[in-house]
Amino acid sequence: MKRVITLMLFLLAFATQAQDVDRKDPYQMIVTVADKSFERLRQDQSLIEQDPNHLKTVVEEELLPYVNYRYSALKLLGSEVKKNPREDVLAFIEAFKDYMVTSYAQILTQYSEQQVQFGAPPQVAESDRITGVKVTILDAPNPNILLEFKLRKEKSGDWAAFDIIAEGVSLLSSKQSEWLGEVRRQGLPAVTKELARQAQLPVQKAAN
Repeated sequence: MKRVITLMLFLLAFATQAQDVDRKDPYQMIVTVADKSFERLRQDQSLIEQDPNHLKTVVEEELLPYVNYRYSALKLLGSEVKKNPREDVLAFIEAFKDYMVTSYAQILTQYSEQQVQFGAPPQVAESDRITGVKVTILDAPNPNILLEFKLRKEKSGDWAAFDIIAEGVSLLSSKQSEWLGEVRRQGLPAVTKELARQAQLPVQKAAN
């Protein structure tokens, strides 16, 4: 499972500038950012070797423009959103964002030059708000990994990623199962505080 998460979060590290990506086409957006992410990580390897925390900067600058972390956080909380004060929910969203940056940065320390194959472009109608882009990770001699990026259409018409399904398992749903129980037992502020603490942890080099 760790290898699955490593590779799928690597693909989410969309190392390219927003103006270079056609966000009106979800398929082309995923293809473009995935292709450019390999080149960016290659170029930054010396900086990352010197300071693994540089990966946080990469994620903040290159990932967040293409991920609707606010929607992901609210979807994760589900009905708990209405049960908590607005200020507590907003604090959770910010902590979730920072936690995601640190988590993705840590996982990216395991980057290697995996190859990617994209499935056929999805048929997306003008009225569609949710779609998916299928990807196969070629990681020989390990088995191939099947992924699907879930994307949501914003009011602007731009698309943004909010979840990944790996071998049939939703990453967002698995985190929801993990954290919702803690929210109900400890309260939302306590979970937010723990996420904020974890977000401040330094990135550690991957073990060889």
